[in-house]
Amino acid sequence: MSTIKESSDELNPPVVSGINIGPSRPARTTKDYLALTIATCGVGYLPLAPGTWGSLVGIGLYAGVRGLAMKVFFDGSAGGNFNLLHIYYGVIAFELVVVSAVALAGIWAASHVERLSARKDPGKVVIDEVAGQFIAFIPVPFVLETAWWTAILAFILFRFFDIVKPYPARRLESLPGGLGIMADDVVAGVYAALGVMLAVCASWFV
Repeated sequence: MSTIKESSDELNPPVVSGINIGPSRPARTTKDYLALTIATCGVGYLPLAPGTWGSLVGIGLYAGVRGLAMKVFFDGSAGGNFNLLHIYYGVIAFELVVVSAVALAGIWAASHVERLSARKDPGKVVIDEVAGQFIAFIPVPFVLETAWWTAILAFILFRFFDIVKPYPARRLESLPGGLGIMADDVVAGVYAALGVMLAVCASWFV
């Protein structure tokens, strides 16, 4: 049975390898709607650039999580329990836990939506961009004068790597189900995060 390969990357047009004609679809269940909500993040149905919209959702999620984590750890430091280094590592650890949970939920949701759509990597699935963009933002420093330009850099680098798909992203994309959908964007996020870290280190010598 042939399938249709789609991608949420607006600069990577769909590659049609065949037409999948199946029986009429059964009524959707609560589980189906939950998977669609997670996978599309409310923006996957937008007509233009769903991947970029997904990245913007990732930025919003990151901002909320970092704000919450900093409040929790800075409030804890007021009692003398944490120093600045504790706060930094605590915030990063909290962000890694959150993005791991997002990625796991995304694998499940993307797999489910892929089965519903009978298509490989449906374009409306953007939870992969959300997770990847979040990862790219993790190294953004706390200091505002550095944070603004590294945030812009993180966005640009992630979109670049998400489109180019450097090794092993394109190979991981061929993994089955939601794992393949998520894996290449996670790799793109890691590459972007490394780029941000290098830029921050370089700025220390300027």
